[in-house]
Amino acid sequence: MKTLPKTLAPTLALAAVALATPLIAQADYPEKPVEFVIPFPPGDLEDILTRMIADEFTKEYGVPAGVVNKPGGGGGPFPGAVEVANADADGYTVGSFVSDVVLTGPQIGIPALSPNPFEPIGVFVTYPFVIATSGDAPYSSIDELASYAQDNEVALGHFGAMLTPTQITFALAKAKGFDFAYEAAFDALDCNSLASGDVDVMNTTLQLIMPCLDDVKVLASIGAERIPLTPDTPTVAEVEPALNMALWNGLFVKADVPQDARDKIAAVAEKVMASEAAKQLAADTGALIYWQDAAEAEAQIEADMKTLATISGLLE
Repeated sequence: MKTLPKTLAPTLALAAVALATPLIAQADYPEKPVEFVIPFPPGDLEDILTRMIADEFTKEYGVPAGVVNKPGGGGGPFPGAVEVANADADGYTVGSFVSDVVLTGPQIGIPALSPNPFEPIGVFVTYPFVIATSGDAPYSSIDELASYAQDNEVALGHFGAMLTPTQITFALAKAKGFDFAYEAAFDALDCNSLASGDVDVMNTTLQLIMPCLDDVKVLASIGAERIPLTPDTPTVAEVEPALNMALWNGLFVKADVPQDARDKIAAVAEKVMASEAAKQLAADTGALIYWQDAAEAEAQIEADMKTLATISGLLE
């Protein structure tokens, strides 16, 4: 009987072992910690809800999940968004972004954001965004502000000049025949911002001024519907119908992230938004909290792009 060459025998032996050994399947997602990046400081609605998502993600899949706040100062949410854009497309870095990241981010000359590198997993909150001033301001409505600003300097505080609420506020001022004398971006706009005199008027979320809501004047809310907690305050759309647009927040990943990872993140987020805790948060803050899936989010983005074009036309 012939014997195998000595050089071939070890190779065949290894092959036999390989055939006899069950194939080891690739580990399912997630197998390591997941990071949710918020490009704003802690405390607002996107932060609260994203932390709820992270906590539930850990319970559901048994891996650590946490929130990392990366505020960008005058750069708004864009520096934080760049960090997500530069991360691996593996589902382990998720952006919790306001709509402006995908609506205006690709337009402002940041290479990592142009073209848009992100796709939505889903949208989960529409902010109760407001234009507010101090309680002792000599104006109590947008029309009174417009009249006052004809002869007095008014400083506006915002989260970024290119962000949707700021653009809406600029367009509203122009429609009413005035300009703000000064405007500046802040990481946070809360009760202290008005009390310190840093700004005369600011656009911010109702959540950030809830502690002093009785001591401020809300001149208008930004969105299609009045906020239940300020039912007597008109929307910007009521004052100027062409400016009917709201600010929302959603979860985004890079375009190459596997569908399995997207589905698992979405399942947890949808569960959280249907929870009693989320319903209570909506009741307490006036926010709209819901789950809008990826396809619905894409349609929302497309519609908002058209409205932004209208706003840009008003500002030219």
